[in-house]
Amino acid sequence: MLYTGKGDTGTTQLYVASERIPKDTPRIDALGNLDELNSWLGYCAAVAYVQERKLKRIVRTVQEDLFVIQAMLAGAPKTLGRERVGYLESIIAKVEKEIAPIRSFTIPGATMLSGALDVGRTIARRAERSVIALHDETLVENAIPYLNRLSSLLFALARLSAHRAGVKEPHPSY
Repeated sequence: MLYTGKGDTGTTQLYVASERIPKDTPRIDALGNLDELNSWLGYCAAVAYVQERKLKRIVRTVQEDLFVIQAMLAGAPKTLGRERVGYLESIIAKVEKEIAPIRSFTIPGATMLSGALDVGRTIARRAERSVIALHDETLVENAIPYLNRLSSLLFALARLSAHRAGVKEPHPSY
């Protein structure tokens, strides 16, 4: 069955909770933002499959990590290792070697994939802010740094996809 009806009263249940909680709590909001990010990254992976298959593998790996962070937020006994932050940093370093240094802002949407990745970057920033707002000490060590680095990764991948497509990104004229 694709629905239970249990949420019809505006409540939901976390992994370890015995009681139902309102769906408008900050933790549920953060989980929803992460779910939206993961879903949007699924779209990015589908677009990358057509344009840039290597990027698809990176995005799929990130999606797996986001499931771990979501499980942590829901109270499941999961942890995100520091090496996951290192993974993102290593990809960013590789991208920086391939593209020219960024000297000014760029207008998102040079290609379909770069535009999709830029939308992902903004969703990642929102998800990061909502997780930070929880003031949950269990997330400070690796989950929050991961989300912070993730938006940087998505920015780098957007620039990379435009570069590989041979499309020059426009700059705002102010």
